[in-house]
Formats: sequence, C-alpha cells, structure tokens
Amino acid sequence: MNALAEVRSGWTLPGRFYVDPGIFAAEFDAIWRGHWLFAGHSCEVSAPGEYFLLEFGNESLILVRGNDGRVSAFHNVCRHRGSRICDEASGTLTHFVCPYHQWSYRLDGSLRACAGVDRELALDARELALVHARVEEVGGLVFVSVAESPIPFEDARTELTPLLAPQGLEDARVAARRTYTVSANWKLVWENNRECWHCHVGHPEYIRANYDTARRGDATTAELESRAKQLRERGLDVDHADVGLATFPSDGRWWSANRTPTVPGFVTESLDGRPVAPPMGSYDGHDVGTLRVRVLPGLWCHASADHVVTTRVLPVGPRETQLEVTWLVAADAEEGVDYDLAGLMPFWQLTSEQDWALCERNQRGVVSSGYRPGPLSLSRERNVAAFLEWYRVAMTRNPLGDQAPGARVTSL
Repeated sequence: MNALAEVRSGWTLPGRFYVDPGIFAAEFDAIWRGHWLFAGHSCEVSAPGEYFLLEFGNESLILVRGNDGRVSAFHNVCRHRGSRICDEASGTLTHFVCPYHQWSYRLDGSLRACAGVDRELALDARELALVHARVEEVGGLVFVSVAESPIPFEDARTELTPLLAPQGLEDARVAARRTYTVSANWKLVWENNRECWHCHVGHPEYIRANYDTARRGDATTAELESRAKQLRERGLDVDHADVGLATFPSDGRWWSANRTPTVPGFVTESLDGRPVAPPMGSYDGHDVGTLRVRVLPGLWCHASADHVVTTRVLPVGPRETQLEVTWLVAADAEEGVDYDLAGLMPFWQLTSEQDWALCERNQRGVVSSGYRPGPLSLSRERNVAAFLEWYRVAMTRNPLGDQAPGARVTSL
C-alpha cells in the first residue's frame, strides 16, 4: 500500500509514520542520506588537523580542517579492507592511520602509505583516496551531504550569510554540550519545535523572554513594534516583528532564518534576561533580540548577542532521536571570569528537556491503536503543516530507501 497516499494535508501523519521500520529506512535514504545535514561548528576544527566525527545510522564521517584551511569530510572507512579508521569522537592529527593494517591518509584524504602491499599490483594511489562527502561552511556552521549529487546549497548560503555574519561564530568556542537520546520519532521532535501553542504550559521560562506565543492585543503589538524599532535604529535587520513564530517558507526551501525582538528586560535568553557572557562577533551591546536559524532536517539555533545555542537532530531509529545541544560563547571568553555555566545553560537546558518530555509523551500516544491523525490549527500550527508538506515532497522525490536489516520496507 502507498503510505504517502494516506497523508492528509493539514492533518498529522498516520501512526505508522512514527513507528514503521520500513518507513524509517526509506526516510534515512531519501532525507538523511539525501539532504544537507548540520555536522558541527567551524570553531571545533579551527586549526589544520583538528577533526570530529559525525555518526548517524550506518554512516560515520570524519570532518577535518586541512592544511589549505578548508574543512573536508571523508567516510570513516579505510580503502584497504573497509575497517573504521577513527574511533575517538574528536582530536588533532597530522594524518590518519587505519589501526587494522596501518594504511595512512593525508588530511586531504589522499593515500599516504600502504606498506606491505605487493609491488607487482602497481596500485594507483589516486584510486585509493578516502571517499569524500560534500561540505559547506556558512557563518561558522558546517554542513555535510553524502548524496552523490547534493541539492544546491547556494541559495541557502546567500540568505544565511548576512544574518549570521555579526554573530562571529567562526571565532566562537564551545562552552558546554549535552547529548540526549529521546524516545520519540525525529518527526515528532520537529513537529514540536515548529509550534509554540504548547509553550504557555510547557515552557514557563521561555515565554517570559519571547513573543512566540499566540497572545495578541494592542498593548503587546505596540510593545513589540517599539522593540523592533529600537533594534532597527541600531542597524540590526529585524525581519520578524509579529507575535507568534515566523512562518517557515512553504516554497520548497529547507532553511530559514530571522531576527526577532525579545521582551523588555530580556537582553539575552537567560532566566532573568540579564547578560551571561561578553558580546560575540561585531555586536556592540547585548540587546540585539534573537537570531533563529532552522535547517531541515538537522538543525535549529537560537543566538543571543552573548551566546549561541544549537540543537543537532539525528535519527537513531523509528522511536529514538539523538539531540545534541551545544552552547557557544566568544572565543576569548573565559569560564569563571566572563561567564559561568550556571548562568549560561539553564534557559535552554530547561526548555530543551521540557520539549524532550513532551515528545516522548507524544510518541507514547501515537503508538496506540487508538491514535488517529488530527487536524492542525491554521494559525497556531501552520509551521507544523509546512514541515509535514516538506517531508511529503522530500519522500516523494526518493520514495524507497535501502532496506535496513530486518526491516519491512513500506511502499511510499
């Protein structure tokens, strides 16, 4: 049966889209192997030889800064007999050595040495370089694609670059990181992220700082317009000055970014609204609103003047998702002097963990035989509908994924 034919526009997905191993296998091939994925931050590989691994499903990629200053990505697979090369999640190396038979590779992926191989084989080293994946760096964020012909990235770069430029993420440092395995399908995680109808009850700390909830009225509107005017007078491009979440594009784009004001008294996303670190990048003060970036299927980001919080989304299985939350500050900010984690982390740690609990609760419901798709609010859940339409189109383009071991592949 064609599963996508069951999807009703403006309604939630049928239950099997959140549990079926065959659908998950198809998603992995069409979306996670087919799209640009957020890998990490430029500052994590700021010097030649610095690397980190990105692992999802059966894929393991090495992201490394080369001697030419560029970031490259290679499949973490030796060209000799396919052994994994790197096990450490990050580090600094002058070259890569496979621990199995000591084949070695330069930072550009080229074969460096393969001692012990029979000379009569007359191997061509150019044919034995590590297998590349495509990489794009924009505004201090690193994206990777394992697709043979990735979807074009240039339009995303054009839109994201000027918005990210004042944040100075290229010159940031990782202050803290928390990794969670959430017992919920990755789509439920994104659906939750794409609406703030749940925020009044679910995020009491978050709503004190932001205008994302559906509260309206002349006083609130006037306040928001005044806040937006103040930021624009400081030369900041405020492109969302309305109550509620900015509308996610419905024209096929898989990225969006906007700057929006915070409520009076909150110059950063902290519990009390007061600064938690020195300003980053080219900001000359703390009151800059928040910069939000979303790149499907693997990233959302909230950036204040003094810190940035990124959330990386990676699928684990039909009912599990890995979420990596990272806090970044200016590169020269010193912990214990310029900032402390007790002030920096709680706002987004609380908000994130509240969301994970909501997603797990949602997953427990959609697996029930009593679950039926429900209608989405046109005003409060329009971005959920936009996400599900993006998903439907993405799956239609490449409807049948590689069959996972033991998976029942469902026709999409």
